[in-house]
Amino acid sequence: MITVVGIGADGWAGLAAGSREAVAAAEVLVGSARQLELVPASEAERVPLPSPLLPALPGLLAAHEGRKVCVLASGDPMFFGIGSTLARLLGAGALRVLPHVSSLSLACARLGWPVEKVTAVSLLGRPLAALAAELRPGARVLVLGPDGDAPAAVAGLLTARGYGASTLTVLSGLGSPEEARLSGTAATWPATPAAALNVTAVECVPDPGTRPLARVPGLPDDAFDHDGQLTKRDVRAVTLSRLAPLPGELLWDVGAGAGSIAIEWMRTHPACAAVAVESHPARCARIRRNADTLGVPALRLVEGRAPGALAGLPAPDAVFVGGGATTPGVLETSWAALRPGGRLVVNAVTLESEATLAHWHAAHGGDLTRLSVQHASPIGGFTGWRTSMPVTVWSATKGDIS
Repeated sequence: MITVVGIGADGWAGLAAGSREAVAAAEVLVGSARQLELVPASEAERVPLPSPLLPALPGLLAAHEGRKVCVLASGDPMFFGIGSTLARLLGAGALRVLPHVSSLSLACARLGWPVEKVTAVSLLGRPLAALAAELRPGARVLVLGPDGDAPAAVAGLLTARGYGASTLTVLSGLGSPEEARLSGTAATWPATPAAALNVTAVECVPDPGTRPLARVPGLPDDAFDHDGQLTKRDVRAVTLSRLAPLPGELLWDVGAGAGSIAIEWMRTHPACAAVAVESHPARCARIRRNADTLGVPALRLVEGRAPGALAGLPAPDAVFVGGGATTPGVLETSWAALRPGGRLVVNAVTLESEATLAHWHAAHGGDLTRLSVQHASPIGGFTGWRTSMPVTVWSATKGDIS
């Protein structure tokens, strides 16, 4: 059993009696150099956390198997902390976790913000672009920064995304005698580094003319950088309704084009994941830019042609084929890879691909739908309807058909 003890910036004085007892009883104390300095001297062997952490952590734990190991963590170990990592590696039954007050709770206490109405974004080992998905008028976001440069980086992203009017409050040294607070707007934030231990609180205010982007499917087409290979807004919304994303599920977006389906899938919930498969190098570059701009930098990009590029990918909960339905093996490979209960959705715009979907529908069932979208546009001095190319959508759930 490994004990994980959360410790705050107030150090030993802020620990509860049970946490002090666990630290004092340890034969091996594991933590960062700063955390190890916060606890009094003892006979325990002190082991600094390795960097990079994940590759070295299993070996570190194996080297001390059979001894009383206590791992020190900042604040609540299960809040973007090492407790979560250890639980994934060892299982919850191998851990005893003694949490301290999290930086989220401390920051909300200082600001008077209800914890349940705040979104937290950690930049510890994660890209700054992840913050972009949380920007909307009135949102309150707490950003956990890895260093003193984080507040200025946050301010820069907000300003670039049209939220320069947002209020920033940087709380540093929370819980320590050196606790400090600095406020300003993103657009006017100084480049001067803050203290290394900081939380940046953001109250989102859009600049005039900024268009907020919803989390529900169907973003405007111009929200994406594309070369025309894009599932258009109205069809995209219908397609995602058929794909039916649930938190924690994985999507394959095959023939991803601009990546719009994969990106909007991931925007529905932070736990949703996606793999975009695209053979065109320039389009792959666009997918990466779109993913960063729209706040889902964790989108996995595979450059290659299906079905070969699908080999070795983790089993999906849903697959969207937006291009290549007539390529031999693409639909067969996608269907075979789906988990039970998974959804396959295929869009077709040509007679050849439509015939392929008609064949699959006749042989296996599912739902076949044809979409025809008309948009009002100028005709001389008047307004008329212009019809977009019809799109045929075949969708099926594994287990519902043979």
